[in-house]
Amino acid sequence: MTHISRRTLLAAGGAAAIRLHAAAGAVDETLSSGIARHKIPAVVGMAAGEKKTLYAGAFGTRDSSGVPVRIDSMFQIASMTKAVTTVAALQLVEQGKVDLDGPVSKHLPQLAELDVLEGFNDAGKPSLRPLKTPVTLRHLLTHTSGFCYDTWDGDMFRYMQSRPDNAAAKPGPLMFEPGKRWQYGQGCDWAGRLVEAVSGATLEDYFQEKILRPLGMADTSYILPPAKFDRFVGRYHREGGRGDLREDSRTQPAVPKSFNGGGGLISTAADYTRFMQMILNRGAGPGNVRILRARTVESMMTNQIGELAAGKMKSFKPETSADVDIQPGRTEKWGLGFLINTTAYAGGRSAGSLAWAGLFNTFYWIDPARQRCGVILMQFLPFVDRAAVGMLDEFERSVYASV
Repeated sequence: MTHISRRTLLAAGGAAAIRLHAAAGAVDETLSSGIARHKIPAVVGMAAGEKKTLYAGAFGTRDSSGVPVRIDSMFQIASMTKAVTTVAALQLVEQGKVDLDGPVSKHLPQLAELDVLEGFNDAGKPSLRPLKTPVTLRHLLTHTSGFCYDTWDGDMFRYMQSRPDNAAAKPGPLMFEPGKRWQYGQGCDWAGRLVEAVSGATLEDYFQEKILRPLGMADTSYILPPAKFDRFVGRYHREGGRGDLREDSRTQPAVPKSFNGGGGLISTAADYTRFMQMILNRGAGPGNVRILRARTVESMMTNQIGELAAGKMKSFKPETSADVDIQPGRTEKWGLGFLINTTAYAGGRSAGSLAWAGLFNTFYWIDPARQRCGVILMQFLPFVDRAAVGMLDEFERSVYASV
């Protein structure tokens, strides 16, 4: 088990790390003992205020080679990409190029004539009907569009098992009429395609120019340069979602042929912290560079789904994900791009905090009430594995207790 050096920690955290060095030892102990207890190969954790890094630590190994994981190690952050896509789409809304509540088919004609699943007949074949309510960007960004993942939606899972041979000829179908319920899905995939259609740039190029470079996120991209492969953390999985973790082959990722707004970015704890700090600073990045207007960020922090509930998903693919229940017994909401907890976490984030995660057990939260944010990166399946959730909870509690 390897701990990042004090010199590297101070370089990552600056004056705040020096000032809080003694307190940070408690978080070090939480992470180092946690990966041993939970049998997790590697973890990187970082916590920050709106301006300064308050904690940074890295423990474990990159893969079975025994190479130590580092604070600047690079992880596949999967659905943590969605928040970046949301920012890109809202930039176009601010510029008047996209209407948040207008039909997205204006820019994506393939979404003009979608079907909605009504059910299945006695033979198990899907029954579809034409869409009544046009899909909007707001629907896409709040997971109320009806586009669903088969991992967490029973109807979509069943449809994928029995879909007709020509089903791929058109997008969808939707699992419900837009706006009728919350169900996590591919809304941000389509929001990403919308950004590309309106801007005329690929998501990679758009993100780099409009978000990543202005924020100093030099290690975030859909493309991993070979020169950075040494920092790339290997993935693990549990067979059937159970048992011990088994290592996947660690290879240089191929350059994607297309870019997905719902996932695909590779990043570091420090880079994603810069993104979260921009949200804490109401859209302002380093040097007061403006990424979003303050009122736009406020809309991201505000419930956008009314009386609907978010954050609870039954898994139909246990090897990919366990059941998701972010705060058992509590109700969560969804803003634009973020889950919002309506009650405080015991020993952790405040009510009204923003959060989400990536499939390979990468997690973040943004706490506007206390001007704090945190990110913890691991790299294994299934999602919300008990060990991963335990590590997240212990890290969060330790951060609030110690720094």
